[in-house]
Amino acid sequence: MFYKVKGVEPKDNFILSVTFTDGIKTEYDIKPLFEKWEVFNDLKTIKGLFQQVKVDLGGYGVSWNDKIDLASEELRINGKLQK
Repeated sequence: MFYKVKGVEPKDNFILSVTFTDGIKTEYDIKPLFEKWEVFNDLKTIKGLFQQVKVDLGGYGVSWNDKIDLASEELRINGKLQK
């Protein structure tokens, strides 16, 4: 199943607040990705980059630049459901 992202907001401590087109909201913690994928370390070492997150065209993920992105499925399945 494809999940479409409607909106994304960067929060403190490298947390993303993600809203999907079906109204579901999750919070996704980026920190575990720092050890898993080297490129994600740019989000903590380049000042202001984390805050530049945006929804990709079509809503199938979010991205910061041409090198750093996350699929909507990752954000939905591994995000913490919010009420």
